Parts: sequence; C-alpha cells; structure tokens
Amino acid sequence: MREFWVASGHHLTRLDKRGWMVVTDELLLAWLARPEVLPPPEACAAERALHARLRADPRAPVDTAEIAALADADARENWEFLISLRDTLVGAGTVEAGYLALVRQGRRLPVVFYDQLVQLVLRNALQGCEDVHTLRAAELLFRPQRAHVKDGALMLADAEIVAELEAERHSSPLTAMLGGGVEGLDVLSEANAWTYWSRSDAHTMVLNFGGDPQARQGLAVALSAFVTHLLGHSVLVAPKPGAEGVDLRWFVGLDQTGTAIGNALWKAEPPPAAMVGLFTLDFLDPAPLLPEIQGHPIWLIMGLPDDMSIRLKPQNLVMGLPLAPTAQLH
Repeated sequence: MREFWVASGHHLTRLDKRGWMVVTDELLLAWLARPEVLPPPEACAAERALHARLRADPRAPVDTAEIAALADADARENWEFLISLRDTLVGAGTVEAGYLALVRQGRRLPVVFYDQLVQLVLRNALQGCEDVHTLRAAELLFRPQRAHVKDGALMLADAEIVAELEAERHSSPLTAMLGGGVEGLDVLSEANAWTYWSRSDAHTMVLNFGGDPQARQGLAVALSAFVTHLLGHSVLVAPKPGAEGVDLRWFVGLDQTGTAIGNALWKAEPPPAAMVGLFTLDFLDPAPLLPEIQGHPIWLIMGLPDDMSIRLKPQNLVMGLPLAPTAQLH
C-alpha cells in the first residue's frame, strides 16, 4: 500500500473499531514539535517551561493561570488555542470525534489547526486510494489554492507554493528573466502522475481543474469519502457540467463564494462571481434526510472570487447537510 501525506501524522495514530483515529501521545508530541508551536528564541522562561513540561507529558493539565503567566500576549493566545484543541481531542478520544465537536460547537481556532485536522481525516478516509487525481483534488479541502487560466482551462496551484515562487521572482532578476513562477510547476497528467507519491507533501503539482475531467471526478470522490467517513452515511458526489435547470431545493457552498452564488441563484438574481464547480450529493439511503429533501439531490457549489483564490470550507459539509435530527449518528 502506497504512503502519502506523511506530514499529516496519520502514521502516529491507531484506529479504533469504528475505523477512527485514536488520539495518541505520539500525535500530540508531533504537534508540539511543529514550528508554529515551538517557543521562539525570545520566548519567556515560563513559556519554555510549559513547552518542556508538555514534551515530557503531552496530556499534562494546563490551567489558565499557567497560560496567563506567559509574558507575550500572542503567545498566551496561541497556547489557549492549542490547549483548547488538545483537550477537545483528548476528551473526544479520536481525531474525527474531536473535529466534529469543534465544528459543531463553532469553536474559534486558527485555521491552520482545522486544516491539519481535515488533512488527517481525509488521510484516514482515503486510505488505500490509488488515484492521484483524487488525492491531489482532496488537497483543496485543507490547502488554499490560487487559480490561473492556461490554454483556456482553469488551473489550481497550491497558494503557499505560489506565494513562495512569486516572492522569489520579485527578489531575483535572474529568476524573473528565466520565467519560473507558477508556470514552472508540473501540471498533473497521466504522464507524470506516478511522481505524486514521492512529492505529495511538497504540494507542487498543479491541478487542471477546468480541462481534465479526472480532476473534478477526483474532488467528487474526495468529498464523498469525507462525508461518508465523518457522518456514517454513505453518499455519492458527482460533478455536473452546468447549472441550467437546476432545482436548488438544498445547496451547500463549498466555499464562501459558492455560498454567495447559491444564495443569488436561490433568489433568481445574477451570481456575484464565476461558478467553477458544481456537484450533486446523494445519500444512498435517503432515510437520514429531512422528508422534504428525500428524492432530491443536494447541490454543492464552488466559486471563484475576484482575487483568484480558493479556500474550501469542509465544515460546511458537516453543518450544512439537511439531516433529520435523529440522523447525527456520530
């Protein structure tokens, strides 16, 4: 079985009988070792002591007074977030249950924490997946993308990688003269798909979202796996070519712009931005749905804002589906 997204920490967990990831000390220690969490050189003695104590015992209790004693205000806020995340996950027992608890409670946490949890959930849900188009498309759920058009097709590149390339071009006349930038990245194709396995953590492959049907189908598979794994109801997501004749009895915006587009279509108003992705989501067993939605597809809408940036909001798939009150199994 091929490995991918090693940086997610999936290999540091173990599965319970349900197939969810048990929160292990190894996973907690990996988060404590992340650059965002390591105390900087100028950190106060109290912060360094707190970090050292948790490295020795990642489940050690931390009270509010201990965090309040930290000298730096930003450090205090960061540690409040981190301990809140840790305590929720440990209390829930599994990564999936912790993620659901955080989303359903509307807990305010840095987006990087949610991205890490979504990557872990997807890594578990897509265990055994051999289709690299699905894996690359799944990155949209936890890695912001920057869009550009090439040969008439919409291309999606990792936003962080694009920002690094743009900074390099601006700082190096030679790099700018030779081209480089996002144009120098490989576009995922049948010819180079095999290279994804060795570079999945680098996020350096461009997804031909507008010109390659496998890209949209890959995102559909990833969305299906995410919802099925988390909510315990088997669903099928399928890409659709256009919105003509669509009965928006229920829709979920996959991103903020998608939600705005759906609201406009609902009101029969002109959409405020371009729709770049349209999918249907069907429950294989409609029983968990509200009675008025049974027999009708749920539409998923993905939009493209003016700044050409795309950040999907997978939490919408947890909170926005028309489930009957008794259907929240997990």
